[in-house]
Amino acid sequence: AADHGLPNGVENTEKVPLPLVINVFHSTKSLEPHLRNFISSHFSPSKPPVCIIFDVFLGWVDPVARSFGSTGIAFVTGGAYGYAAYISIWNELPHRNFDDDEDFPLPGFPENHRFRRSQFHRYLRAADGSDNWSLFFQPQLRLSMSCSGWLCNTVEEFEPLGLEILRNYVKVPVWAIGPLIPEPKSSSSRDKCIQWLNSQKPASVLYISFGSQNTISPIQMMELALGLELSKKPFVWVIRPPFGFDINGEIRPEWLPEGFQDRIMKNKQGMLVHKWAPQMEILAHESTGAFLTHCGWNSVLEGLREGVPLITWPLAAEQAYNSKMLVEEMGVALELTRGLEGELSKEEVKRVVELVLGGGEIKKKAVEVGKKLKEAVKVDDKLGFKGSSIKAMDDFIDRVVSGRLN
Repeated sequence: AADHGLPNGVENTEKVPLPLVINVFHSTKSLEPHLRNFISSHFSPSKPPVCIIFDVFLGWVDPVARSFGSTGIAFVTGGAYGYAAYISIWNELPHRNFDDDEDFPLPGFPENHRFRRSQFHRYLRAADGSDNWSLFFQPQLRLSMSCSGWLCNTVEEFEPLGLEILRNYVKVPVWAIGPLIPEPKSSSSRDKCIQWLNSQKPASVLYISFGSQNTISPIQMMELALGLELSKKPFVWVIRPPFGFDINGEIRPEWLPEGFQDRIMKNKQGMLVHKWAPQMEILAHESTGAFLTHCGWNSVLEGLREGVPLITWPLAAEQAYNSKMLVEEMGVALELTRGLEGELSKEEVKRVVELVLGGGEIKKKAVEVGKKLKEAVKVDDKLGFKGSSIKAMDDFIDRVVSGRLN
């Protein structure tokens, strides 16, 4: 770790401050000799691995796979639309030619799909091709685009446009094999969150979580709390310290309105959960009516699978492009704000929360998407039915085993 400017013992981005995240990414390239040694030790030259599946950001693996006579396959943990946008932007850096308030098209996207610099993370807004982030992402993504195929954690019926854009851009086969998320477990009556939800009306509760590695600014946290209280809507909030503080630390009273936690507990309006909650079980609970999310792809899939409409607050990576698709293309979400710099008022929080928890068309569309996500991984031997993602996985295995991808 020290060789890459990282604290001793660091193996992932979980406890690394944001400026050092790119160091973790660059450090992954040092794994190449270890991967080569592993393959040489476990496979004979006459029987190499049938294929090697690697994360799309580890494009260096594809030349390694080819050198052993194997087939390299990139795996996309996110959605097709979001990753197509992410790859196009990093590859081409089109935003360098536009001002902050200008809409512009992305290479590979239909002309009417316009983007803004404000949708980009600040490191991407500053990228010019010679910065540390560009020097990692551009070669790795281009190497991944030259591999034999991509596996994508999405569903054909859910993202037809995104998959069309991604396939046209990378120009290799793309199999939609999602949603790659486990089924929710039976809710334990002993869990405090579930006990609290059991006391609420159906589809009345807002669930709030920004994932395990994201948080919001102190000012935003204060306004969000004020808006929630103003809305009088019940909520479960998985809360972590704001940006600039240890994300795994304790919550300080000054980050929330004075007496906030005591009031919401006394009025039975809300529940603050520190660090972790049983997210899938909460989303599957009949009392959950909306999900305020950072738009990490697993969270998006987990919420929509249960037919829960989303309130989006994208914070990093491809999350802003996920939000754009969910709001503009699918109508299953409303965007509250964006990033750590996004403006937020308690009045806007109240308005959006009330709107999404009100149900109507946004709820109807979320339920329709949920059915598609569940159907994609369904198998019924009696009826001879296989969902689209099961069929895609069968096709991928058939083609890679038969050698038709080399």
